[in-house]
Amino acid sequence: MIHFEWPWLIALLPLPWLVRHYLPAAVVTREAALRVPFLDDFTESETQSFRQVKRWPLWLAAFAWLLLISAAMRPQWLGELIEIPISGRDLMLAVDLSGSMQEEDFILNGQKVNRLVATKYVAGDFIERRIGDRIGLILFGEQAYLQSPLTLDRETVRTLLYESAIGLAGKSTAIGDAIGLAVKRLRQHKESNRVLILLTDGANTAGVVEPLEAAELAAREGLKIYSIGVGADEMIIRSFFGDRKVNPSVDLDEDTLTAIAEKTGGLYFRARDTEELAKIYQILDKLEPVERDVKRFRPRQALYYWPLALAFIIAGVLLGLKQSGRIR
Repeated sequence: MIHFEWPWLIALLPLPWLVRHYLPAAVVTREAALRVPFLDDFTESETQSFRQVKRWPLWLAAFAWLLLISAAMRPQWLGELIEIPISGRDLMLAVDLSGSMQEEDFILNGQKVNRLVATKYVAGDFIERRIGDRIGLILFGEQAYLQSPLTLDRETVRTLLYESAIGLAGKSTAIGDAIGLAVKRLRQHKESNRVLILLTDGANTAGVVEPLEAAELAAREGLKIYSIGVGADEMIIRSFFGDRKVNPSVDLDEDTLTAIAEKTGGLYFRARDTEELAKIYQILDKLEPVERDVKRFRPRQALYYWPLALAFIIAGVLLGLKQSGRIR
C-alpha cells in the first residue's frame, strides 16, 4: 500500500488560490499600436478566444501543483510484512591467518587444501546458518584486526572471511591480542549473550597480551570462548629419500586453548580434518542455538520522484507554450 511520510503538507494545496485572491494583482499597462474606429470588435473577439483557451493551461498548472505537493508528502510503497528472527546473541569469530595456516593437511572434495581454505568452507556455512545473530569477524596473525563489526548482514561477514589471505595480519600468532580485541568490541553489549569462537593452529608467539590473562578478562566480562585447534596429527612427506611421517601440528598449544575455554565457561575442540571441523560447528549450533524472537518490519520504497518528474515535465510544456505565444 501507499504511505505518505509527511501527509500534513497537503495543507499547502490551496496556496496558489490564496495568493491569487488575497495579494494585489500586478498592474500591466498596454497601449494599442494601431487605432481603429472599430477597436471594440477586436477586443470582444480576443476576449471570447481567451475565454475558450485559458482554462486548460490553468487546469494543467493546477495538476502540476498537485503533483508537487504529492512529491513533497514523500509517498512510499510499503511492502508485505517481513519477520526477522532476532536471537539477541553477539557472536564473534576470530580466525588465525598466521603462516602455519598454509599447511596443506586437510582434504576438501577429494583435494588437498590448506587449513585456511577448509576453515573458510566450514565457517562460511556456519555463518549462513546463524540467522538472527549479530556476527563479527576478527583476523589475527602477528596483530589482531577487526575485519567486520557486529552485524546482522551474514553475507557481508562471509564475504570478508572468504577474501582473507594467509599472512594478511603477519606470520606470527597473537592469540591474546585477538581475545582482548573481542572483549573490547563486545564489552558494550552486556545485555546480550556474547560468544567468541577462536580458531588457531599454533601457539601464542606475538602480541602484548598473554592468552590466559585475556581469558580472565573475558571471564570477568561474561564472554564465553569456544576454542578450536586445527591441523592433522600425522602427515606423509614424500622426498628423494622416501616417505616419512611428520606431525604438522607439533606447535599447537592445546593446553593453553583448553585453559582459555575452561576459564570462560566454554569448550575446547580439536579438528584434525575437514569432517571433524564441520562436526565442531554443528556442535556449536546445538550449544548456542538460534533463538526464535521475531522482529517485524515492512520494506519501504520511495515514490516521490515519479510525481516530481511529471510536474517538471508539465511545467516545461507550459513554459514552452507561453514563450511561443500559444498561451497567455
